[in-house]
Amino acid sequence: MSEAVTRIATTSPGSPGSPGLLASLDPLLREWLPRQRWFAGKGRPVTGFSLVAATELLPPTAKLGLYHLLVRAHQPLTLGTSTQPGDCYQLLIGVREALPPRLAPALIGHLDEGPLAGHTVYEALYDTRPAELLLEAVRTRARIGDLRFERDPHQEIRDGLVPRVMTAEQSNSSIVYGDTFILKLLRRIVPGINPDLELPLALAREGCPRVPAPTGWLRAELAGEPYVLGVLQPFVQGAADGWELALRELAKGEEFGAEARSLGRATAEVHTALARALPTVTLGHTQLHILAEGMIQRLEAAVQAVPALRPYAPGLHSAFTALGDLAAEGRTWTAQRIHGDLHLGQCLRSPAGQWWLIDFEGEPSKPLAERRMPQPPARDIAGMLRSFDYAAHSTEVPVPGWAEACRAAYCSGYAEVSGVDPRTDPVLLRAYETDKAIYEVVYEARHRPDWLPVPMAAIERYVTSSRRLHP
Repeated sequence: MSEAVTRIATTSPGSPGSPGLLASLDPLLREWLPRQRWFAGKGRPVTGFSLVAATELLPPTAKLGLYHLLVRAHQPLTLGTSTQPGDCYQLLIGVREALPPRLAPALIGHLDEGPLAGHTVYEALYDTRPAELLLEAVRTRARIGDLRFERDPHQEIRDGLVPRVMTAEQSNSSIVYGDTFILKLLRRIVPGINPDLELPLALAREGCPRVPAPTGWLRAELAGEPYVLGVLQPFVQGAADGWELALRELAKGEEFGAEARSLGRATAEVHTALARALPTVTLGHTQLHILAEGMIQRLEAAVQAVPALRPYAPGLHSAFTALGDLAAEGRTWTAQRIHGDLHLGQCLRSPAGQWWLIDFEGEPSKPLAERRMPQPPARDIAGMLRSFDYAAHSTEVPVPGWAEACRAAYCSGYAEVSGVDPRTDPVLLRAYETDKAIYEVVYEARHRPDWLPVPMAAIERYVTSSRRLHP
């Protein structure tokens, strides 16, 4: 395996740089790529591709070839407009003369022309040998073309770990190796320092036990810009996803308060460690004015997109102007690096009852620079509180007061570690909860109309409670 890892074929007929390879893949990728869960440009046609980088990991033979590609999809910004170079995607393309039945779900298509004519191409992560190659490359710190496989020298990576691809829908792709490691390959690639590696490394240096420390990572240096392509971390065997755990307890009519309190403590531990590890800033009047204006602009855009919001717009607007009013009076807040997209699905509970926070990439739709900006911890807290609300509305038999009890327990647990109860800063917390609910309304209206009543009910509650406070 190590020989295959370090070998680069640059003259074979199907090498990535040879003329015609991407052109021959083009019609197949136009059909296959938009069907993938992690493809961000749904609803707009793909009109072509341009190659950002390509590396041959295994030269094509009668049995198997493997290519690592970074390709930029060309799409119109909106339907009917001119085509623009869009998002860059990481692809691992397997090549075989014939695809065995076990790999049928991974099929991309059959090539009838080009340098690989007569071969079948497929999503290589479903295939054992390519998956093994990636782990071996990390273990040996391989350098293959523009790719750099790196690792923490203090963590051991054993041979012979059997890989399996995780089939759950998500915005990236993951491979589990023998219930020991999990490799997350980022699909939508942007240049720069990715927080999904940056923050876990910083937390590992601080000795924070609430985030699995990275074991290895895959990156590239292209045109002087760093690209993070994947992160290998310990796999929390037997862990329960926070969302699924909450739904199970709800289905049984059980309380979730003890878990919510523990999760609040875990969140505070992560925030405290991040504040030690990375710089914090003070948000004064100017910064808070920009923050509030951004929330107001998102509200105005949401009202245009979802007319059902229009009757609530004045009350929602007041949540953001109240924040600006406090800033005008001289109130300041501390901002720091945070998770950025925190909800129950981003948390794992080990069989021993320990909570872990995962997936520090932030919201992939946001620019990387924005995802790396210091922000008030209240943004993470608001995301979790909204997640409790979603869980409470996901059960067929409602459990009265469930979300409210989780909210109180989570905030209390957070205060036990941080010394500050988020509920003592209601204006900031309300602004972030409102902003999050507005985002949810737009998302559900576009993608899951059946779920729209969940954030709309929250919108009505926020506006009604505001009227009680400010008649």
